[in-house]
Amino acid sequence: MNTYTKGLMWFRRDLRAEDNAALYHALKVCRQVWCVFVFDTDILNPLPRADRRVEFIRESLVELDANLRALGRANGSEGVGLVVLHDQAMKAIPALAQQLQVQAVFANHDDEPAALARDAHIFGALAHAGILLHSHKDHVIFERREVLTQAGHAFGVFTPYKNAWFKHLTPHHLKPYPVARYAKALAAAPAQWAVPVPQLSDIGFEKTNLSQLPMPTGESGAHQLFEDFVHRIDRYDEARNFPAVKGPSYLSVHLRFGTISVRQITSVAYQMHLQGMAGASTWLSELIWRDFYHQVLANFPHVAEKAFKPEYDHIKFEHGKQGKALFAAWCEGRTGYPLVDAAMAQINQTGYMHNRLRMVVASFLVKDLGIDWRWGERYFAEHLIDFDQAANNGGWQWASSSGCDAQPYFRIFNPVTQSEKFDPNGKFIRRYLPQLAALPDAAIHAPWKANEIEMAEAGVVLGTHYPAPVVDHAAARERTLLRYAVVKKPGATPK
Repeated sequence: MNTYTKGLMWFRRDLRAEDNAALYHALKVCRQVWCVFVFDTDILNPLPRADRRVEFIRESLVELDANLRALGRANGSEGVGLVVLHDQAMKAIPALAQQLQVQAVFANHDDEPAALARDAHIFGALAHAGILLHSHKDHVIFERREVLTQAGHAFGVFTPYKNAWFKHLTPHHLKPYPVARYAKALAAAPAQWAVPVPQLSDIGFEKTNLSQLPMPTGESGAHQLFEDFVHRIDRYDEARNFPAVKGPSYLSVHLRFGTISVRQITSVAYQMHLQGMAGASTWLSELIWRDFYHQVLANFPHVAEKAFKPEYDHIKFEHGKQGKALFAAWCEGRTGYPLVDAAMAQINQTGYMHNRLRMVVASFLVKDLGIDWRWGERYFAEHLIDFDQAANNGGWQWASSSGCDAQPYFRIFNPVTQSEKFDPNGKFIRRYLPQLAALPDAAIHAPWKANEIEMAEAGVVLGTHYPAPVVDHAAARERTLLRYAVVKKPGATPK
């Protein structure tokens, strides 16, 4: 790579100062580096004015700014900080680069279709001004076409991808980027931009309930969660399936916004995997699934709007008034199936949903209610604080059987048996559906099956305190098998 007098580091989904690929490369090859983040109006304008993601980003930027300043002071530079703009990134980045008279802009890859289109536009605008754009891999271990089949094709099935992933892995892929070694190149922000990170109100947003949730922000929040998780990772393979148990790492939002290095956490998980820790091996597999879905989106971009398997786009889903009514019941947590409704209450109240429940509610929407998976995908995109297009799309296409390595169409989650198995005492249901709290454990999973005495003692009247089921699961299953008949392959036997 060439060396430059001046460079600009553009933070996007990598909001940390340590082990950051683009920041490292910028500092290494430039004498002076300014750092910028853009609250991109193209992304922000369609969002509700109270959005937990925007608040999470804002709080994480405050810490990133402080960490950059600390790096500057440690290397004898005062006034180092983060330039934060509220503008259209396609215009703001080329304009700022020219105002600072930099020779190169540095950023980390983002393979979401909208991001690629934005970056292509910026690449052209910068090139027109004689400025280079350098982009680096940072948010996954392997990306794009780094891991291919022996025939040179992108993988569409997870297990062989996972095997190839391990074969490709070397210590180099997990090695951190020593940002601090070159931090002397950090430059003081020019006077007109040397201002604090804007408040939410400055960019037209409102505070949410984020500060009341167990969702710490920034690099320190990510490390706090990771350190806690490492002490219980040995139980992850079992605990991860029970939503009332502290089983997950809760790092998904931090991986989404890059407040923790995927290399760092993968390195720890890999070493524990080599030591034979089942929980660490299972979690490492989840990190590899994340890589898998990112390379799917990069290599098969049609999945952003269509089924990975084209024949699944021929399925006729519920629509019109009936479809909209069923979808509204699902969104608002009033399907009459407690585990589904509790899960929807969780996402609506917190912006987070347990991974097991994401599978349950997705299966229920598509295969019990007969609603197009894209409706659910959009709802998650609007409400999940950890929304990541690759993982969200992969998860929804898995549940609908239309995606890579998805469950067969005739495998349909039973929401009651899922509830009995993974929330046996109803602890999670009671947390989010307090109106059912007094029901006995055996009745809380399917209140419509409870006897009159149990319902009376619990003070629950179906249709008044809690809705009756909007569909019968057994009948819905038969309708789904008929609906999916258009994709039935010879030899596939429903079970």
